[in-house]
Amino acid sequence: MQNIAKNLQLILMCIILVSTVIAVGIEIKKMFLNQSVTLADLLLMFLYLEVLAMVRVFWDQQSISITLPLLIAITALARFIILQGKEMDPAALVYEAVAIVLIAGAIVILRLRHSDKLGLKKKKSK
Repeated sequence: MQNIAKNLQLILMCIILVSTVIAVGIEIKKMFLNQSVTLADLLLMFLYLEVLAMVRVFWDQQSISITLPLLIAITALARFIILQGKEMDPAALVYEAVAIVLIAGAIVILRLRHSDKLGLKKKKSK
């Protein structure tokens, strides 16, 4: 059963990898045909890059830390705000900004949790 689950994970990672590479190609073709590159396009390319990094990390470690999906979420929210910002009520943008701050705070807390700056690491006994 464990081998089946592991093989299924690897197959799904391959599908995600191929799909992301195809999406990058489509996006580059669209930018080339439009002869323009916008900030939203760059953020979308960054999202694809983060997904590829997540696939690589999973392939190497067979697990994913929470940091990469959180970074992807921040970038996706920023892209959403840029694309929808002109059409949205300014009050609605506050909610998205708060979401970005909360996600960024979660990343900082997770990073500090694994550092010795807060004194949370257990000291080795002699």
